[in-house]
Amino acid sequence: MLRLIDLRESSADPRTVVPRAAMDLADAGETIKPVLDAVRDHGESAVLDACERFDGVRPASLRVPAEVIDQAVLDLDPQVRAALEVAIERARKVHRDQRRVDVITEVVPGGSVTERWLPVDRVGLYVPGGRAVYPSSVVMNVVPAQEAGVRSLVVVSPPQKDFDGWPHPTILAACSLLGVDEVYSVGGAQAVAMLAYGVDLVEGGRVEGSRCEPVDLVTGPGNIYVTAAKRALQGIIGIDSEAGPTEVAILADDTADARFVAADLISQAEHDVIAAAVLVTTSPELAAAVEGEVRLQVSQTKHVERITEALTGIQSAIIVVRDIEQGLGVVDAYAAEHLEIHTREARDVAMRVRNAGAIFVGPWSPVSLGDYCAGSNHVLPTMGAARHSSGLSVQSFLRGIHVIDYDQTALGDVAGHVVALAQAEDLPGHGDAINVRFRAGESKEPGE
Repeated sequence: MLRLIDLRESSADPRTVVPRAAMDLADAGETIKPVLDAVRDHGESAVLDACERFDGVRPASLRVPAEVIDQAVLDLDPQVRAALEVAIERARKVHRDQRRVDVITEVVPGGSVTERWLPVDRVGLYVPGGRAVYPSSVVMNVVPAQEAGVRSLVVVSPPQKDFDGWPHPTILAACSLLGVDEVYSVGGAQAVAMLAYGVDLVEGGRVEGSRCEPVDLVTGPGNIYVTAAKRALQGIIGIDSEAGPTEVAILADDTADARFVAADLISQAEHDVIAAAVLVTTSPELAAAVEGEVRLQVSQTKHVERITEALTGIQSAIIVVRDIEQGLGVVDAYAAEHLEIHTREARDVAMRVRNAGAIFVGPWSPVSLGDYCAGSNHVLPTMGAARHSSGLSVQSFLRGIHVIDYDQTALGDVAGHVVALAQAEDLPGHGDAINVRFRAGESKEPGE
């Protein structure tokens, strides 16, 4: 099922060995451009038309009524509620420790630079719909924003035919448990456009909450059209990342349990037909055992066709390497969204990894744990972006602002250097902005 690649005697660039599934954002961008333009020019009616066209349902109103959100949490399965409450509690514990504090650096007596950390004022949090229901994505987006101190949060999620045009009740229940009451029944590119431009709400006879105000930042994963919309509207809004298909890489030696490895590959493959599942191992015997386990376990799981297509795609493979050193080179080059380590001294090996969205250490830390209840965040960089980007965190919702505070003496001490650098860059006005201060107060110019 999974193709086998032997790199033991190869000097091939690991980045070229397993390509990611194709995602043509340029074509998707062209497709969604009329939708973005329509929302910008026509507001709510264009958003509702897009819901009807793409989701097959026209919500009675874009904003989900408070009573619908309240009812969703009352109807929530007690076991699911308990699980969400644990997920929220653990995520809060981890993200609360990510808070940054202001730092004042005294550069010289009388001259300081303070780095302040201020939250974004208003954010839009996208929660996908489609093949699965993702209340965990509500938790992963909302908790870091709240811990960062964001003052205004809005959640958007696609309308569902089966639920009277509202988002899935479990998503609404998660919003209620987190204290989020501004929720909109809209998904896709039209949701991102609504968040970027803002819309007046007139349909459905709404009086209170009669406008969805534009946001400053949009976070959360979505399909290719959501990603294309985020790219197209970046600048009007900030974005967290351009999310691609989910992916897992597993680095394993001969101590790994083939059952666990196979199950973890399958768990990510069930997300999407273009999800990537890659095993990198020093053991040909483990490779064979995992292949056998994958065939056995896939036949017993629910989404057989989807998983099979993902595991047999070009984006998935078993790679045999000479040793752990070569394996680390392969996984660093691949820079997976999720990386599991199933080796001897797994934590030591994990701490040698440089590129990954999140690292899961040993047989008892599967990706599924991180998806829900580890306390970590599951909104992570994909498509190799872990080489330069981080997952969603409190920092995603903060802006660092430098506050520069120099007195006359402190400025005078460095004024000559500022003037010299201004002259070197042929920007005499910069130097004049220094000199004028000393002409006004003293007879001698700095640098004389």
